[in-house]
Amino acid sequence: MLRKIIEDLGDHLEFSPTDSDLTILAESLKTWAPFPDTIPTLQALKERAKLAIISNVDLDLFAHSAVHLQVPFDQVITSQDVKTYKPSHRSFQYALRTIGVPASQLLHVAQSLYHDIAPAKELGIATVWVNRKGARSTPRLDCQPDLEVPDLKGLASLMTSVP
Repeated sequence: MLRKIIEDLGDHLEFSPTDSDLTILAESLKTWAPFPDTIPTLQALKERAKLAIISNVDLDLFAHSAVHLQVPFDQVITSQDVKTYKPSHRSFQYALRTIGVPASQLLHVAQSLYHDIAPAKELGIATVWVNRKGARSTPRLDCQPDLEVPDLKGLASLMTSVP
């Protein structure tokens, strides 16, 4: 998929990507660091809840991200598992089947309204939109998350203050 993005960009900008150009985006994912509040928040939440991730990358690429995240997930669901990409409902339906709990018992936390919040809401999953001001994101949609926080630290504070 990432290779296809570079190919499409080349078509749009009228250049022919080299083999190196076609692999550079996927290779760069291996070194992407999480936001500074991600690791401490995941650690705090892991003490109170099971954690799952629905990722739009293949398992081999997620393995590199997992090293940076430093917190083991109870469930990892990738586009490779589902054979589709978010915002497809199939990703979330697969998660519901795999995790084995009803939508009413899940909380989906994400930055993308388009890829995450809208489809999760459509399936009855409670959502938290991490609206990092200034961070590049997908276009805003007419969907209302159940909660909006400016960062994951804000979510961790809310979650740990609940008995």
